[in-house]
Amino acid sequence: MRALIQRVSRASVSVGSILHNEIEHGMVVFLGVSAADTPAAAAHLAQKCADLRIFEDQGGKMNLSIKEAGGSALVVSQFTLYADSSRGNRPSFTEAARPEMAEELYGKFVGHLQKELGDPKVRTGVFRARMDVQLTNSGPVTVMIESKGHAS
Repeated sequence: MRALIQRVSRASVSVGSILHNEIEHGMVVFLGVSAADTPAAAAHLAQKCADLRIFEDQGGKMNLSIKEAGGSALVVSQFTLYADSSRGNRPSFTEAARPEMAEELYGKFVGHLQKELGDPKVRTGVFRARMDVQLTNSGPVTVMIESKGHAS
């Protein structure tokens, strides 16, 4: 499982022209699920996202987690994080999980993150929808984390 995290001052996700969700201060988590991922990987990655110290303390150093900073999270499914373009210019997505499996593990990740941050602090996109994501990256801060090695 992969999470591309961006620290944001604001973010929103729309489907068509209809606003679905938005957050202020926090992080956008673009979440990719691979065919090899497990529920344990979802739990581990959610914990890692909740504890990731990418928010500034009073001294201006990145020492605070989203929990400590009082931020919100917007989680958007993104199978393209498993794109492989090593064999040409057209990406292959063979490592990405099938939609049914990915949706289940996406839901588990969101559930674990809600336990960490509280339900109102976690917003989502719409799984398998064509979404428009708008965000203002704060810093900019962008971090990629993975759950490799956390099977069942």
